[in-house]
Amino acid sequence: MTPLDPLAARIGDIPLITQEKAVRAKSRDFFWYSPVLKSRLDDVTAEAVVAPRSEAEVVTVLAACHDLDIPVTPRGGGTGNYGQAMPLAGGVVLDMARMTRILELRPGRVVTEAGALMGDIDTAARAELGEELRLHPSTRETATIAGFVAGGSGGVGSIRWGMLAEPGNILRLRIATMESTPRLIDLTGEEIAQVHHAYGVTGVITEVEMPLAPAPDWVEMLIAWPGWTDALAAGHRIACAEGLWLKQLAAVEAPAPHAYFLRHRKFLDAGDNLLCLMVAPNSADALAGLAAGMGGTMRYRSDTAPQDARAGLPHLHHLAWNHTTLRALKTDPEITYLQMGYPEGREIETCAEIARRYPDEIVNHVEFTRSGGRVRFGSLPMVRFTTEARLVALMLELEAMGCPIWNPHAHTLEEGNHRDADPAQIALKKANDPKGLLNPGKMIGWEDPGYRYDPRGGYAYAATGRAVS
Repeated sequence: MTPLDPLAARIGDIPLITQEKAVRAKSRDFFWYSPVLKSRLDDVTAEAVVAPRSEAEVVTVLAACHDLDIPVTPRGGGTGNYGQAMPLAGGVVLDMARMTRILELRPGRVVTEAGALMGDIDTAARAELGEELRLHPSTRETATIAGFVAGGSGGVGSIRWGMLAEPGNILRLRIATMESTPRLIDLTGEEIAQVHHAYGVTGVITEVEMPLAPAPDWVEMLIAWPGWTDALAAGHRIACAEGLWLKQLAAVEAPAPHAYFLRHRKFLDAGDNLLCLMVAPNSADALAGLAAGMGGTMRYRSDTAPQDARAGLPHLHHLAWNHTTLRALKTDPEITYLQMGYPEGREIETCAEIARRYPDEIVNHVEFTRSGGRVRFGSLPMVRFTTEARLVALMLELEAMGCPIWNPHAHTLEEGNHRDADPAQIALKKANDPKGLLNPGKMIGWEDPGYRYDPRGGYAYAATGRAVS
């Protein structure tokens, strides 16, 4: 008898995968964006993968694993960057990728199972309704909807709709608890906050209801400025122009666009500081005129470029958010990244100061978003990695400049979200996962309810003995 035999007996014909190579593949996400996490978590693996095909099978698996004291790590498409879906305590990876049904599709909203791919949802909604999801990550084609809710915070669409946590951007979640008799709980309104971006530690998402928005044939634009602060100022003005219907707006500092956007390089000059935009057709000419009046040069516009020039180009969202980092990594493996904000009212000045202080270490990348009624500068700067000690020192220096860091080199909720342990979230986990078997190691507050955020990191998960930040 193997240790997994009791589990196999309990779950019947629900797919149980034990082949070492397959299990290892499903035990990994995009943690390798971080050289710190890569060096410390590279050998993390589960003992098995269980692949439920329905909500009822999820309940069966959670009940069995609860009774057998088997840790469970939920997994969507595995496109998260912080080790959210990595099984630090071993046990079972709960692979939700077979739960792909669209359960309801009607004007303004869609209900799906947890494993539906966001690209597939958009395709169906466009075909039937002329609508699409409000927000999606740059990994839209491979990211699942529940994975985005559980691991993401914003993305393409955030320039119009704000971050994912904004009221109305998630309509309803259904979660399964991890108890001997799991409960199915529908969450709406403020209840959603303790499950969104919680990596599955407070319950396994089985069903998602999201709002839809009109889906025009978005025009993609690349507009260049010779100066970095000029590009930022133009981006801010465009973001604040209420009459422009935007879906995506990012600023990428030279030399990154020409150096890393290889398939778009034919349109670019080496010194281009670039705005990457998606705009509705009825706003495209107005945006182009506004940009030209601010000294911008249109390098690429998808609705006027010849078909042969467009052939083979990736979607523009594959140049934005963390795909910007991915483009850099494919060219220069010494590149990693940070996630940070700026002092309110001093965003452009702070970006300029960073460029002056760290010319050989940081190439900046700003995503313009909306939050709380304001245009925000969210930054995913590309950083040349040398040592972990230097990376920590750099984060502390940036924090001292007034730039909060949401640490992408840590796998915990608290360090990644720049916050103390949350008593309400801990209480919910105790109610929904009394044994602490859901995605162990991701919530510092479970082990240390008095934890206070420390930008220096240093938390070590007891089951592995690894410091991961």
